[in-house]
Amino acid sequence: MESETKPTFSKSTGLPRKRFYRARAHSNPLSDSHFPIPISPSHVDFSLHFPKFVGASNNEEVSKKVEFADIGCGFGGLLISLATLFPDTLMIGMELRDKVTEYVKERVLALRKTSSGGQYENISVVRTNSMKYIPNYFEKGQLSKMFFLFPDPHFKEKNHRRRVISIDLLDEYAYVLRAGGIIYTITDVEELGEWMRSCLEKHPMFEALTQEELDSDPVVELLCSATEEGQKVARNGGQTFRAVFRRIAYVS
Repeated sequence: MESETKPTFSKSTGLPRKRFYRARAHSNPLSDSHFPIPISPSHVDFSLHFPKFVGASNNEEVSKKVEFADIGCGFGGLLISLATLFPDTLMIGMELRDKVTEYVKERVLALRKTSSGGQYENISVVRTNSMKYIPNYFEKGQLSKMFFLFPDPHFKEKNHRRRVISIDLLDEYAYVLRAGGIIYTITDVEELGEWMRSCLEKHPMFEALTQEELDSDPVVELLCSATEEGQKVARNGGQTFRAVFRRIAYVS
């Protein structure tokens, strides 16, 4: 088996071992990184990510499109949980750190091999800077859910422009989200939680979900439990601050 020849893989589970893929907690999203950037969504070959769902690009009809995007997906915990909850929905993680992206890729491939029934064929990951290149990957109104879980708080005021939720960036997120699409945010930093909620409340294309809607959404409880960061907060007895908003239809 592959795991027997690679020390980075666990012999018992066949999954990659996280300690070999450790990286800095956060990266500077405003710095220049060197990785391929598609010119437009039509230049992204998603058949490489989802071969069981998406046809090759050489004149073969593409049968499905990505609907969920986990921005700054970390080690992929949310994607893994969502994969079985929405088995027919394509979802992709977008991560800036190269080692973390590689870990998620190996984790997904290993899960595909060790799971039965074609599980985890609907999730993948791409290394990119989502603060710069979201429109390069998704068409207008393509996404139904976007996730921003425990993003870098960038505490210093001079670095607030690096925050992944801002009024300007919400313009781009509103562009790729369809009407009725949901944006999920959560953090354990109260000031950042207030910042993200305030940005969403001020933006004309978003409205908050009601408590009844939150209670009936099976995804909401995963915001804390599915990610490494959320589990760490729970172990330490910390608080979390959540903001979940709907993309409303444009009325001229």
